[in-house]
Amino acid sequence: MGIAKNLEELFFPGDNVPLYLDKTSETLRLIQQMRDEAHRFGITFHRKKRSQQATLSLFDEIPGIGEKTKTALLSTFKSMKRVKEASIEEIEAVVGPSKAQKISVFLQGEAPSTTK
Repeated sequence: MGIAKNLEELFFPGDNVPLYLDKTSETLRLIQQMRDEAHRFGITFHRKKRSQQATLSLFDEIPGIGEKTKTALLSTFKSMKRVKEASIEEIEAVVGPSKAQKISVFLQGEAPSTTK
């Protein structure tokens, strides 16, 4: 079933002829609310998914490195490229020796073709 926006036409699967509804009909209002809610739900899901993808980085692949560590590194070094160029001592100053070691080991084992 589908309803055309701005028109009071209701379409059913397999039927090319629409059902016309009165503009003041409670049925039309209910169907429009259902349509609008379905669109809102779909758009919200899509925006959330797109937002999550935009914030993904190589840090997300390193075990033990969470959002706070990722945020601290990016606020200090400004980019993944600069983190890769930083010495282990510079990284340690931001996240401590244990996490710096994990990051260093991960970045050394990373192939250049997997850079995001």
